[in-house]
Amino acid sequence: MSAPAAAASRIVRLGGGGGFWGDTPEGASQLVHSGGIDYLVLDYLAEITMSILARMKAKNPALGYATDFVSHVMTPLAREIAARGVKVVTNAGGVNLDACRDALQAALREQGVALKIAIVRGDDLAGRAAQFRDMGVREMFRGDPLPEALASVNAYLGGFPIAEALAAGADIVLTGRCVDSALALGPLIHEFGWRASDYDLLSAGTLTGHLIECGAQVTGGILTDWRTVADGWDRMGFPIAECRADGTFTITKPEGTGGHVSIMSVGEQMTYEVGDPGAYVVPDTVCDWRDVRLEQTGPDRVRVSGARGRPPTRTYKVSATYGDGYRAAATMMIAGRDAAAKAQAVGEAILTRVGRMMGEAGFAPFSERSIEVIGAESSYGVQTRATAAREVVLKIGVRHPQRAALDIFGREIYPAASAMAQGLTGFAGGRPEPQPVVRLFSFLVDRGMVSVSVEIGDRVIAIPDHIPNAQEEPADTPPVPLATAAVAGATATVPLIALAYGRSGDKGDIANISVIARRPEFVGPIRTGATAEAVRRYMAHVVEGEVERFDWPGLMGFNFLLHRALGGGGVASLRHDPQGKAFAQILLDLEIDVPAAWLEPGGLLETWHQPNSAGQVA
Repeated sequence: MSAPAAAASRIVRLGGGGGFWGDTPEGASQLVHSGGIDYLVLDYLAEITMSILARMKAKNPALGYATDFVSHVMTPLAREIAARGVKVVTNAGGVNLDACRDALQAALREQGVALKIAIVRGDDLAGRAAQFRDMGVREMFRGDPLPEALASVNAYLGGFPIAEALAAGADIVLTGRCVDSALALGPLIHEFGWRASDYDLLSAGTLTGHLIECGAQVTGGILTDWRTVADGWDRMGFPIAECRADGTFTITKPEGTGGHVSIMSVGEQMTYEVGDPGAYVVPDTVCDWRDVRLEQTGPDRVRVSGARGRPPTRTYKVSATYGDGYRAAATMMIAGRDAAAKAQAVGEAILTRVGRMMGEAGFAPFSERSIEVIGAESSYGVQTRATAAREVVLKIGVRHPQRAALDIFGREIYPAASAMAQGLTGFAGGRPEPQPVVRLFSFLVDRGMVSVSVEIGDRVIAIPDHIPNAQEEPADTPPVPLATAAVAGATATVPLIALAYGRSGDKGDIANISVIARRPEFVGPIRTGATAEAVRRYMAHVVEGEVERFDWPGLMGFNFLLHRALGGGGVASLRHDPQGKAFAQILLDLEIDVPAAWLEPGGLLETWHQPNSAGQVA
């Protein structure tokens, strides 16, 4: 076989061993022992995680990184990783790369393993906060000025520094904040020699990382049709991406593990936390995934192709976090007839009582308050069908600039047990303790202001940035439009879930809901019934901003962005679902008009009212 042919047929296997700080270490163990992988990729960071790590480091200089990586992954697996020649790429360094490296080196010595560790530096910009403030940077979504006191300031770096670390001989690459997908893109740049101007390939590599970065989510985790995988939840398989030099790849999982890899599981994860699928911005390229094709090539094997890319922007996105007062929350169970109404009345009474006491003590009113009746479908708003529930959980959340004000709230929760509704019990977690509110502040900085380097042993390697010029920018290629037909004649109504499956996620205070048609014929009714305005009305109880809808032709789907829909997002939100993880499931109950003939014998939806034992609805 010739050298070019050999390169074209070579496969690099990446394993996604964890999707967040706190994910099971079984993922990494499973992939190392049975996955036959070349690289183990581990993602630990989210925006809010950075502020938690910053607070940890402030209290203890030896902390500020994802300690689970050292204690739960590398310590038990180091010998096997070394024996199998698996390379590890992770953002576990958090805000304290040196402490993470030192702890890792100590663990490797204890295991008698010698592996080269490289560090990617440059994302931590906390020391330049004053400079950014003087520059007048503004929050990119809200337009607010930069706060005075910041907990963390980190730029999202790309894949080329990771590739450089691997080229320098690293067995383990530690990063701080980078885009999650860069953990996979970096190894592919290194292995296949992709250049900074190979935008389609960089987009494909980014999509590879995007699909495996959340662990088991792409192998059937949190699937809409959950009954098809529920019997394997106790042993869920973690994803493997078999990657080729031309940018195509196949998603699979270790044999004998739970879950499944299907067009549905890959499609749902592909849409997760993506805004405009034609302009998904990462440091190395602007991705266009509108016409990506998914093909089931065998059991638990889905081939992915068709990603396109354009030159990257001239800026890095920077995420800062800052404190904004305190929050507290309490939950209790209320049972009996009219439980939902009783719970609402109890919540209102507690907040009125505490508000009066706060005023008498000289405190201002709550900055924000929230009452949710769980079990009465509060998250469905006016669409609730459970107002007659006889057992509910009342959740009360409050926010205030001063911790002492919330001490009154914590003190006055329990008196409700003897002064308010009968059937009130089950207080969870003791008296609610005030917790700091951490908010996200996102802004853009010129790429030339961020100096990136790789440190391996005694070497420090400066990483030049690829800043595109005006001549590089190609015209946007329009996608192949979705072929749709209007609903004509007699109609009937079905819930959206009969026609589609979906996934929801979050970026700050913006919720993302994807809706993917189960059949090509279903696209037309979905387009007509699930307009941006229809979704805005249906989700009006949570959405304070606009709703955008984007076509996703390759998936026969649509992607919705719900602005100002998460109550501030993350730990800044008082809601029980601060990240909108349930939003897709809620939207899938939206009623859609379809041809009445589809529900007749022999029609496309004949079996909708009688789902089969596997839980398939169409």
